[in-house]
Amino acid sequence: MTYEVAIDGTIHRVELTRGPEARWQCLFDDRELNVDAVEAGRDVLSIVIDGRAWEVKRERVAGELHLMIAGERYAAEVRDPRSFRARKAAGAGLEGPRKLVSPMPGKVVRVLVSAGTEVEAGQGVIVVEAMKMQNEIKSPKKGKVSKIVAVEGATVNAGEALAIVD
Repeated sequence: MTYEVAIDGTIHRVELTRGPEARWQCLFDDRELNVDAVEAGRDVLSIVIDGRAWEVKRERVAGELHLMIAGERYAAEVRDPRSFRARKAAGAGLEGPRKLVSPMPGKVVRVLVSAGTEVEAGQGVIVVEAMKMQNEIKSPKKGKVSKIVAVEGATVNAGEALAIVD
């Protein structure tokens, strides 16, 4: 099975093949890895990659997938490039203005760029603090920040618009 996996806006190619003894052989951006994975609980994987152990927690917030690994949060998207829906989404998502929304209720602690700033895909735009964690809201595409809606110190709700990138 081959997938496109976007982690914080960077796209990787992941090819998985079931190997002997329930292990997985993985090509990650053409780099071969030996992977042993066990579901340790609901939305929790215990993974050993080339002898190094990791606990990966998965959470969905406001329709977005996030992975927690070693105390770090990563925005993740997994696409099967063979599916029509994935190909359609890949082409449709980057044209026109895109709203950056708060993934959960929280407080805007920092606005990293101003309106009119050119940004790269995956570049931080706003930082929202929720549940004592700071979440950097990143640009989904390369473009220009046309509007900053959020104000530092303001309380925001899940799904509330924070900025717009054209």
